[in-house]
Amino acid sequence: MSVTPEATSATDDLTRAIDAALTPDRPARLGVAVSGGGDSMALLHLLHGWAHRTGATLCAVTVDHGLRPAARAEAAMVAEVCEGSGIDHTTLLWEGWDGTGNLQDQARRARYALMSDWAQAANLGAVAIGHTADDQAETFLMRLTRGAGVDGLSGMAPRRRSFGVDWLRPLLGVMRADLRAYLAARRLGWVDDPSNANPQFARVRARQLLEVLAPLGLDAAALRATTLRLAEARDALDLAAQEAARRIATVEAGDVKMERAGFLALPAELRRRLLSHALAWVASAEYRPRHDALAEALAAVAEGRDMSLHGCLLVVRRTHLRLTRELQAVKGKTAAPGAIWDRRWRLTAPEGTPTEGMKIAALGEAGLAACPKWRETGLKRSTLLAAPGVWRGADLVAAPLAGQPSGWSAELARGESDYFSSLLSH
Repeated sequence: MSVTPEATSATDDLTRAIDAALTPDRPARLGVAVSGGGDSMALLHLLHGWAHRTGATLCAVTVDHGLRPAARAEAAMVAEVCEGSGIDHTTLLWEGWDGTGNLQDQARRARYALMSDWAQAANLGAVAIGHTADDQAETFLMRLTRGAGVDGLSGMAPRRRSFGVDWLRPLLGVMRADLRAYLAARRLGWVDDPSNANPQFARVRARQLLEVLAPLGLDAAALRATTLRLAEARDALDLAAQEAARRIATVEAGDVKMERAGFLALPAELRRRLLSHALAWVASAEYRPRHDALAEALAAVAEGRDMSLHGCLLVVRRTHLRLTRELQAVKGKTAAPGAIWDRRWRLTAPEGTPTEGMKIAALGEAGLAACPKWRETGLKRSTLLAAPGVWRGADLVAAPLAGQPSGWSAELARGESDYFSSLLSH
């Protein structure tokens, strides 16, 4: 198969984009999400070349959402391509949609949750996804219609940590058309998902709007340049928020506590950032709270009233405010001893202790009543109600945070240093 000089030059540009995106860390084991569409298939082939050059191990994953009959065949096509290239491939199946709610949002969340479990089980340093400059422009327009601020309009970041995994977007500076030209020049196949042309979905409508705006100069390249400038502004605000947090905030038993006067003295944008980040961090949530809910929480701090939000309790006192996990949000959550509970806590048994029949669950009223020395810990009752304990059936075995450790230890999976550092993560 002959490739034109123009195609060779375009491939060199794509290769440089991949190298630039992966050079800072150069993971020894890298995952790639491949749907079978043009963007992800191009990324698969480009990363295969990168892995060959660097000696890294590449693993691919496809999520079949079970929503289209053709999806299984598309996953099989990806598996066949991977097998021919010596790339380990896994297909994951999602069966969680009940026919209600926002399908695309639920499918996206489920996809990332499934892939994160896969990535951690496979000991991958990161997972690459095929978002392009076109996706960035479409995201900008979609968020603009929702009245997004600096964070939203700064677009998708080249690197983001979520679900315990680093997600890389090495093609954010690459146009979709260039990837298809790369595939076509090498006679490499891909599959077009018919839903990508369905105007029922907001992203498709944004894509169609871009075609209308392009003659005015508002094309994908121009909007990408705007997102890059806004990203610089976002980074500056994040740094200011982190500096403010170090002055007024502390982490105590998984809670975030802030000096109220210092918080209220901050500019409005920094107050929003600190409060939304603290809520998401305490709840171990993928997303920060919505604008209207956050505005109500900010008003509560100013007025000195408590409220629940985002799976947390906001407790406001004269001198400080405290964000703690809400008991209702963790009721029913369980984990095995030694595993991470509520994406936050790991409880470890004394060496040699058999743990069969035990589980980790929230203390609640019954558990706290079984801890007569809980007041001696200095922790708030609201904090301890949602804290983890070790249970065997209805009997409390241990409660390390509530003054009844019985040899067990409790450790935050993400501690105080993560609270501060994650203010700079996107």
